[in-house]
Amino acid sequence: MAAYMDLIFLGIVVALILFRLNNVLGTRPDHPQIKIVTKKEFDKIYDMIQNKIQDDERFGAIKVSDTKADDDLSQIENFDKNIFLKRASKAFEMILNAFANRDTETLKMLTTSKLYEKFSQIIDERKAQNITAESELIKIDEMKIDDVKITQKTAKIAIKFVSSQINVLKNADGEVIEGDENFVQQITDVWTFEKDLNSASHVWLLCSTKKK
Repeated sequence: MAAYMDLIFLGIVVALILFRLNNVLGTRPDHPQIKIVTKKEFDKIYDMIQNKIQDDERFGAIKVSDTKADDDLSQIENFDKNIFLKRASKAFEMILNAFANRDTETLKMLTTSKLYEKFSQIIDERKAQNITAESELIKIDEMKIDDVKITQKTAKIAIKFVSSQINVLKNADGEVIEGDENFVQQITDVWTFEKDLNSASHVWLLCSTKKK
């Protein structure tokens, strides 16, 4: 069961929807934060990710670059790199949609408390200004494990995503105030996920994101 649960990728990434969010989202917590989720929350997120994986062939078109971190990854018990990356690609899309759609419930379960607070502040600010975000993930062009750091307490895996997206902001009248509905951006970001190696939990959480 432990091996099975390790393949469930519950740490996830929020894509950078707005250029002006770079300073907010491009931060790295000083100390790792581990969140314990209930079985009900665990099952809900697992089902959401599984539904996105089934009958979706887009992962086959993603360029998965080789990594020199395999020796480090081998230190993580029951870790499967290929399945980890496959689930990461689906989770990427799920959180991108959650952030744009103000789905704080999903974001709260998938990020550290410190990072969730920043996302929540952005969502609250948009609500107050009657601003809505629309985000469409066209495809993930490339992904690779960029870095691995393992201590006695935690494992951190940084993934570089190169993706094509359409991102816009609209005001209360539905007018575009930022971005372009007809412009596809190619965005390169690095997201870092962590898990507590001393915990029975096999949950990975997003702890930082930055542009590259």
